[in-house]
Amino acid sequence: MALRLSRLIEAVPRSWTGRLAPEEGGGHGPRIAVIGNCQARGVAEAVRILAPGARVRLIPMSTLGKRGQDLDAFAATLGACDHVFSQPFPAGFFAGGGSEALRERLPRMRLFPSIVFTAFHPDAVYVGDLASVARMKLAPSPLGTYHSAITLFGFLQGLSQTQILALFREEVFSRLGYLDAWGLAAADLIASSRAIGFDLSGELLRWSRDGLFMHNINHPRLSVLGDIAARLLREAGLSPRPVAVEAYAPDVLLDDAIWPVYPPVATLYGVSGSTVFKRRQRRGMPPETLGLDAFVAESLAIYREQPRESLTCHRIEHWAASPEIRHLFDAA
Repeated sequence: MALRLSRLIEAVPRSWTGRLAPEEGGGHGPRIAVIGNCQARGVAEAVRILAPGARVRLIPMSTLGKRGQDLDAFAATLGACDHVFSQPFPAGFFAGGGSEALRERLPRMRLFPSIVFTAFHPDAVYVGDLASVARMKLAPSPLGTYHSAITLFGFLQGLSQTQILALFREEVFSRLGYLDAWGLAAADLIASSRAIGFDLSGELLRWSRDGLFMHNINHPRLSVLGDIAARLLREAGLSPRPVAVEAYAPDVLLDDAIWPVYPPVATLYGVSGSTVFKRRQRRGMPPETLGLDAFVAESLAIYREQPRESLTCHRIEHWAASPEIRHLFDAA
């Protein structure tokens, strides 16, 4: 349930560090619209590289339904497009329905999934009113809205910073299920992709062979978004260039929050591990990183200022109901 809710939150509009022009490409190729969350920009830029001459328009979810536009009017603005690639979005943006209703009006529209994969970062959670689909109701953290479940539960259990830091070790990760997270994360991603007719089981196998393919639980690396763009083009009857997109374009999601792969998790998957977190980067500014001790200290300072009832999370509720997990924290 918690994983499904995190996928729902990913559909919440995000602020963008920059936007593509209404239409970019400058060629005489097909007109392609790409609709989606923070992952869509990478898909749009990949399409421009893979389909030379394509005129690509990025439409962030944060702009949907603005200024009272209804679904029919929005569909009409896309009528001149040869192809529309969209991530699923709920009915709340338009009174007339969500992405499925839009697809009824645009038969050539293709859905592509929002990538959420938690196995590399099993401690990262959202906190707050997840059911509201309102980003403003998520509790803040040192990394925007990404929280450490261990840190939050430790705070709620009355542990000190020193006691919480002591919990970041392999034995605790194992007992919390952090070292057995791959199967569930893979099953959830595959199920959600199959639900919209875009089965990612083959791609996931290839990504996993390449090592770490996520910056955090819902920000994939550009190579992943390039694979999705290439497949969208092929399924639309176009022939993408056989190139690696990440060799030709910057990975814009690197500017956002980066959650580390904790060393015991990294060892399990054969990737590089650390406990260094990176904040969302301001344009033109160098990256700002936090060690585990600084991240925990800042998280605790934030929690002390928040109403306790706002610090809600399904993971935390599950742990609170488990005597074994409560004892694990009490013994810290």
